[in-house]
Amino acid sequence: MGKVVERADWFELILEAIDEAIHVVDDQGMTIFYNHNAAKFDCLAKEEVIGKYILDVYPSLTEKTSTLMHVLRTGKPIYHSLQTYLNKNGEKIETVNTTLPIIEDRQLIGAVEVAKDVSKLSALSNRLDQKKRTNGITETDDMHDFSSFLTNDPRLKEMLERAKKAAMYPSSVVVYGETGTGKEVLVQAIVNESNRMDQAFIPQNCAALPETLLESLLFGSVKGSYTGALDRKGLFELADGGTLFLDELQAMPLTLQTKLLRVLEDGVVRRIGDANAIKVDVRVITALNMDPFEAVNKQILREDLFYRLHVSSFHIPPLRERKQDIELLSRHFIQIYQQQFSKGVTRLSQETTQLFMAHHWPGNVRELKHTIEHAVLMMPKEAEDITPAYLPAHLREQTVNNHPKPLSLKHQVTAYEQTIIQEALRKHDGNVKQTAQALNIPRQTLQYKLKKYAVAEL
Repeated sequence: MGKVVERADWFELILEAIDEAIHVVDDQGMTIFYNHNAAKFDCLAKEEVIGKYILDVYPSLTEKTSTLMHVLRTGKPIYHSLQTYLNKNGEKIETVNTTLPIIEDRQLIGAVEVAKDVSKLSALSNRLDQKKRTNGITETDDMHDFSSFLTNDPRLKEMLERAKKAAMYPSSVVVYGETGTGKEVLVQAIVNESNRMDQAFIPQNCAALPETLLESLLFGSVKGSYTGALDRKGLFELADGGTLFLDELQAMPLTLQTKLLRVLEDGVVRRIGDANAIKVDVRVITALNMDPFEAVNKQILREDLFYRLHVSSFHIPPLRERKQDIELLSRHFIQIYQQQFSKGVTRLSQETTQLFMAHHWPGNVRELKHTIEHAVLMMPKEAEDITPAYLPAHLREQTVNNHPKPLSLKHQVTAYEQTIIQEALRKHDGNVKQTAQALNIPRQTLQYKLKKYAVAEL
């Protein structure tokens, strides 16, 4: 990169690139670092926070309710604590904070906080509750049905027929397959074919949240049961009469799996901090991105929970094992993006078809969809054939004669990031400042990545 970047600059680049809000204060509560995501949550400019006393910046917080001030006062870390405050615009913000003391030579010199904004989850909970209390509108609008699951594979066609039969009954269902194979499409189709199609359908990814927050979200809470807790219905209560879809079940902590099993067995939930039992009627559908028997053997999925859920199970094979679907799905995605982007594209070229058939497709149908979207975006308006020239870089570099090896996750992420940057630069005519704003990253981070990937500014 030429000039050696100072270590502090490297750390700042890393902290700016992290997806969570990061806030660092000294031992007096004065802010010494505050990243872009934190500023976005709070609707503040960095200059309004850095060098300022934390409680002056957040007047809705106190020494007791501020997790940073609590850690400065006690010297003890806090993990996954819910904090509620008002941002500059008076909007209620809820975050889950992990706050750690900074110790040097056995002396407390400050505290660092990593916060995840969960306001949208709370808004979803409130919105669903409001709908149930007013006109009964559900979350099943614009969901997939069985016609959405496109396949020419005889095994999958037989599986879909079995899934249609299982859809008619209230029993639990397990769907499993690699990431991107279409598990949620199948789950939505099952719900749409069931007698609960007009009731609430609530999806929740079990890997997206820490254990304490996921437990509160699923089962609800009562005010005062833990720091920042409010009286709130959980997803089981909100889904009463309908369907709750738990994705990536194997990522749910085992202690929480035990509580989930009890709810499934008894049909009642207890909000955190409340001894009262609430009867619920919820159909639970779960999905895993690995074989459930493997998950049980690895002891990341409780065996008793698996067999309680495993009334009907459906495996969706990866795209590389059903290559007869590649052209069918490609035609479908071409039609979608042809209309969306007003392009003349109609088909894959013969060379692209051969390349697609040789590719390993580690991202499965989702990867194919995004590949087609990228190609149509890159094509001239009048072009009809998707040739390799319009494909993402990692696919262009593959040849038909040399069977491609599966790309590592690192290479896939790098190629995808490079493609996004190139597209954003092109969209903003090479303007680095506008591109950085569109990508929601600092300008210096974008400039570093341009040098790293040797992406030419237009």
